[in-house]
Amino acid sequence: MHSAAGGHSGLLADMYQLSMAQGYWLTSASEMEASFYVSFRENPFGGGFTLFCGLEQVLDHLERLRFSDSDIEHLAGMTGSDGAPLFDAGCLKRFREFRFKGDVDAVAEGTVVFPGEPVLKVTGPIADCQLVESATLNTLNFQSLVATKASRVCLAAGKDPVVEFGLRRAQGPDGALSASRAAYVGGCVATSNTLASRFFGIPAAGTHAHSWVVAFDEEEEAFEAFARTMPGNCTFLVDTYDTLRGVRRAVDVAKRMRLRGQEMAGIRIDSGDLAYLSVEARKILDEGGFPSAKIVASNELDEHVITSLKNQGAAVDIWGVGTKLVTAFDQPAISGVYKLSAVRRRGGEWVPRIKISEQTAKVTIPGILGVRRYFSEDGIAGDMVYDLHAPPSAEACMIDPLDVTRRKCFDAKQGYTDILRPVLRGGGRTEPQEPLESIRSRAISEVDALDPAIKRFLNPQGYPVGLESSLYERRKDLIMLHRSDPDQKR
Repeated sequence: MHSAAGGHSGLLADMYQLSMAQGYWLTSASEMEASFYVSFRENPFGGGFTLFCGLEQVLDHLERLRFSDSDIEHLAGMTGSDGAPLFDAGCLKRFREFRFKGDVDAVAEGTVVFPGEPVLKVTGPIADCQLVESATLNTLNFQSLVATKASRVCLAAGKDPVVEFGLRRAQGPDGALSASRAAYVGGCVATSNTLASRFFGIPAAGTHAHSWVVAFDEEEEAFEAFARTMPGNCTFLVDTYDTLRGVRRAVDVAKRMRLRGQEMAGIRIDSGDLAYLSVEARKILDEGGFPSAKIVASNELDEHVITSLKNQGAAVDIWGVGTKLVTAFDQPAISGVYKLSAVRRRGGEWVPRIKISEQTAKVTIPGILGVRRYFSEDGIAGDMVYDLHAPPSAEACMIDPLDVTRRKCFDAKQGYTDILRPVLRGGGRTEPQEPLESIRSRAISEVDALDPAIKRFLNPQGYPVGLESSLYERRKDLIMLHRSDPDQKR
C-alpha cells in the first residue's frame, strides 16, 4: 500500500487529522475513546451493489503505521499563522511513539455491500481513530470502486475471461497496483502489470505491441520473429495494417510453428468493428485449421460496449479491458465516508453521537453499530443496522432512514449473519492475512448469488437496508433534540 507515496507513514493523513490529534492530546479529550464507521452513500455506476475491497491493505497499513524521524522533522518545521511552531514538543513526542492501538471490525473483503450500512468500524483512543481516517478511506474507496467496475465488466463478459490491461492509463504507479489488485478481486483472470503480478501473485498476460510489427519490414516477418523468440506466448496483434490480412498471415506463421511442434495461442484485435472483424477472423482461423485459437479483443471496452458486442454476435473469446476499468470510467470516485457514532470516557458508558444535515443522506447513525444480514429461501433478504447494546429480537423490523414508509421485518429462524467481524484488536490482527485467491473467490460467489434484478445495469432493483426500529427511534429523537435546540447538552 502506498509504495510510491511514503510507505506506511503517519503523514498519509489530511492536515486536519494531525491538528485534531494534537487538540485531543492537549485537552480533556485525551482520555476519550470513540467509535467511527465507514459507509458508502451510493452504489457506483448507477448499479445495484458495491464490492467491498482493500481491507487487507488497510489492516497492513494500520499495523505498520509509523512517524519516521523525517516525518517528525517535517512536522516540527510547520508554523501557524502567528509564525510559531504548529506542533508542540510533547505532541511531536507522541507522534514519534505512535502505534495504532484501536480495534477494527469489518465486512470480509470481497463481500457485496450496499449504501447506508457500516462496512468497517474503528474503535479506540479518539486520536488513533482520527489519524487513520483518510488513509483508510483512500484505500477502501478506490479499490471498492475498481473491484465493482471489474465485477460489472465480468458480468457483461459472461463466461469469457477478462484481462486487465490498464497500467499505462492508471492514476500513477500506486493507482495501477491498487487497480490491478481490485480488478482481480472483481473477477479478472490476469493483469498486464507485471509488478502487480509479483506483489499479489496475479497471473500476468500480454504479448506484443503494434511497434513490434512496425519495426520489421513485413508483418509476416514480425510474426515469424515473435514466434521463434516467444513460442510459448504467441498471440499475434493483427490490426497494424489490415486486420483480416493480418489474421491470414498469423495463420501462415502458425502452420510453420505447428511443424516445429509449437502452437499459436491466438490473435488480438485492437481497433475497428470488433463484432464484424472477430466473426470474420474466426472463419479464417477455423478454415486454416486453428479452431482452438483464441480471439482477444481490446480497445476502450467496458461493460456496456461488451454487452453491445455480444448482442451483435461478436466471436470474442477473451476481453482485454484497460482504461475504463482502472480509471473506473465513468465515475471517478465513490462516496465512502468515515463518521463518528459514539464516544466515552475511559471506563464510562458509551454516548451516541450524531451529525445532522439538511441533506437526509448525510445524517449519521448514532451508537456502537453492527450489521445483520438476513437470508430467505432465495438468498440474502436484507441488511439491518443495529446498536450492539440493543441487538435485534427474534422477529425484528427495520426502517429505511430515507423513507419512513419503507419497512421490512425478518424472522431470525430463516437465518442471519452479523457481517461486521473483528479483524484487529489493540492494533494487531485477529487472524492471518487472507490469501487474495480466497478474497477473489468470495467476491465472485457473492456476486453470482445476487438476484439478477440487482445485477442489471439499467435501473437495478434496490436491496433493502435499514435501521433496526429502536435505533431508528433513537436517531429520530436525537435529530429532533438538536434541531429544537442546537446547543442542547448531549
